[in-house]
Amino acid sequence: MARADDIQPISPLGMTLEAYQQRCAEEGVGPGRALEAYKAVFREGATHSAPAKVTLPEIIKRHEEPVNEGVTIKFVQRLLNPDHRLSHRGIDFDDIESVIIPMLGRSGKKTHTLCVSSQVGCAMGCDFCETAQMGLIRSLSASEIVAQWHAARFIEGIEIDNIVFMGMGEPLDNLDEVFKAIACLTDRYGAGIPMANITISTVGRIDGLKRIKHQVQQEGWKRLGLALSLNASNDEVRSQLMPINNKWNMQELQDILLQLREVRGGRKIMIEYVLIPGVNNDPTHADELAAWMKPFLKDPTREKAKGHTGLLNVIPYNPRRDSPWPAPTEQQVEAFIDRLYSHGIFVNRRRTKGRDTMAACGQLGTAEIRKRAFVPLNTPK
Repeated sequence: MARADDIQPISPLGMTLEAYQQRCAEEGVGPGRALEAYKAVFREGATHSAPAKVTLPEIIKRHEEPVNEGVTIKFVQRLLNPDHRLSHRGIDFDDIESVIIPMLGRSGKKTHTLCVSSQVGCAMGCDFCETAQMGLIRSLSASEIVAQWHAARFIEGIEIDNIVFMGMGEPLDNLDEVFKAIACLTDRYGAGIPMANITISTVGRIDGLKRIKHQVQQEGWKRLGLALSLNASNDEVRSQLMPINNKWNMQELQDILLQLREVRGGRKIMIEYVLIPGVNNDPTHADELAAWMKPFLKDPTREKAKGHTGLLNVIPYNPRRDSPWPAPTEQQVEAFIDRLYSHGIFVNRRRTKGRDTMAACGQLGTAEIRKRAFVPLNTPK
């Protein structure tokens, strides 16, 4: 049996304990020593505990914005670009943004949610989103996703209670690596984040949602959180804002979400609605949205119905750079929500956090690398 100190270091970021032990076994390191190293990285923040060695991306920028619950922190990590052929163009790195958001629950307990990125840029082209203006640069590996948690937990020194895949990128465009990252983050010997405290947000890729439907039926995955970025009350408006709607419309989205409701045991699905003045905030839009939400209301005819199975989050628009639209006024937000209430829709008004530091919903993105050419993650050198 080889000594752990004598082998080439192996990073456990992005791996479950079982996968890490298997990888270590290939180098002759026993499962007990692999377990000790795994725990040291994920529980103590160690970056070197043989055979484990972790090289974290440098945090090159950091912004703080005070909010009622504490401080919202956005940090930017610089990743080495895996395609070294781009070096002659002066492109040796990619920057990704993550946000730590303080929350205060009804019980008064303070928690922190980490908003992680799954890609550098995004291919979805949503007109209201800053990340979409970058285009897709590349997808992140599971280890690069988990490194964001490691930085938040041990460099920023903040206990992370919840993780949401709502940062840069469309998670369902990179689902294999997202699943690996979640498996790692929920491993009880490592970060130990409860599956119920992790949420994947999507613009509505039906193919990816079908894969999630299969995944949540696997052992340990049933309580995975799910959020849909809807942002419109009809197909015409949604197709203008979100090109993905030209491929999969709102009826198809509703159908797959109702299927997911059943296989997830009636667990709530979050429906995100970014309220944009003059685009999707008319009273008629509220009426149409309420009609679309009706199947997610409590149905007394459904066996074991526990209440509303769709939670509507209304998010005041956070202007991107060079945005054609302003943020809505408080009166516009309240009028829209009141109209939804009149239809019996349960609404959660999302408070704006991080807008001043471009850390709020829809504002993440690196302006300097907008529209750079797409780089596949494993491009041959």
